[in-house]
Amino acid sequence: MTATPSSPPDPIRHEERLDPSIFAFPVEKMRSGYYSDKYFVRAREMLLADGPAPSVTMQVFQKRNAVVAGSDEAIAILKLCLTEGYDFGDLEVRSLRDGDRASPWESVMLITGPYTAFVHLETLYAGVLGRRTRIATNTRAVVEAAWPKPIMFFPARHDHWMVQTGDGWAAHVAGAIGVSTDAQASWWGSSGVGTVPHGLIAAFGGDTVAATKGLAAQLSDDVQIVSLVDFDNDSVRTSLAVASALGERLWGVRLDTSGTMVDRCMEGEMGDFDPRGVNPRLVYKVRDALDRAGFERVRIVVSGGFDAAKIRAFEESGVPVAAYGVGSSLMRGSFDYTADIVLVEGKPVSKAGRWHRPNDRLELVT
Repeated sequence: MTATPSSPPDPIRHEERLDPSIFAFPVEKMRSGYYSDKYFVRAREMLLADGPAPSVTMQVFQKRNAVVAGSDEAIAILKLCLTEGYDFGDLEVRSLRDGDRASPWESVMLITGPYTAFVHLETLYAGVLGRRTRIATNTRAVVEAAWPKPIMFFPARHDHWMVQTGDGWAAHVAGAIGVSTDAQASWWGSSGVGTVPHGLIAAFGGDTVAATKGLAAQLSDDVQIVSLVDFDNDSVRTSLAVASALGERLWGVRLDTSGTMVDRCMEGEMGDFDPRGVNPRLVYKVRDALDRAGFERVRIVVSGGFDAAKIRAFEESGVPVAAYGVGSSLMRGSFDYTADIVLVEGKPVSKAGRWHRPNDRLELVT
C-alpha cells in the first residue's frame, strides 16, 4: 500500500494553456471598451489621435502570498480583444501559469508593446486575475487544511451564475476534488457532483429516505449517493434511516445543520461546548450510531460554515470526517491586482514607489 503524502500535491499546473475560444468572450464589446473603465477608453482615443503609440512594459502584480489563477483568461483577452489594427504578435507577454504560487509584489505578468493596443484592457485582465486568484488561494487554504480529506467546492449559490466557469477552474487548479455544477467543471471536461438537496426532500413531503431512494433510482450505479440528513434536525435518526433503506447504494451522509440550530441528539449534552451547527460532538454521535448499527462503510461529509480555520480544528482533533463541502468562505477576501507602466521605449518610467521587477519565472506566451 502506498503511504499518503503528509502534504497535498502542488496546485495543478496544466501543460497547455486554455484555448482562448473556451471563454466565449463578447469580443467586440470588450474591444470597444464597453466593460472598461472610461478613463482607459479615453486614453486610447487620445493616443490614437496623437500618432504612433509608445512601446511600454506593463507590470502586473498583487500584494499577498497567493495561488495564481486567471492568467490564461487574461492572456485570452489580450489575444482576442486588442485595438483594431493590432494583433497578439505586436506584444511580448510573459506570465506565470495558473496554479503557480506568487509572492507579494512579485510580477505575475509583463506585457510589452504599443500602449494603444491594450490600454483599454487593463480593467479586464486585472479583474479576472483578481477574482480567480482569490478563489484559487482561498480554495488552496482549505485543501491544505483538510488534507488528505477531499474538498468539494460549493459556492455557486453565493454569487452570480456567470462567474461559475472561471471560479470552478480556479478551484480545480487549487486542488478541489469536485465542484457542484457542470459549468464550473467545463473548462477541464468534467461535470458537477452533489448530494440529495433539501428541496428534493421537501418535494417528497419531508421524507429524506424517499427522496434519497428516488434519486438513487434515477442515477447509474457508479454515481456516489450522499444524502443530506439535517432536514428534521435529527441527524442521527435520519442517518440510520437512510443507511438502512439504501444499503450498499449509500456512499455517505452529509451533515449541514444551520449555525443557529442545535441538533436534537445534542439535547442533554450541552454545557461545555458550542452545540450549534455542525460541531465535532455531532459528527462523533452520528459516526458512533452508524458504526453500532453496522454501517461503518457510510462516510460522513460536513458542510455549513466551514473555512480553513474550522477545517484545521476538526483535523487536529481527529474528527471522523470523510470530506468537506465549502461554500461562501471561498468567496471572501481580496487579491486585487495592480498594473503599472514601468518601462517606456525600454527606459525606466514609473510612478513613485514602483519600478521594474523582472521575474525569471515568467514564461513567454506564444
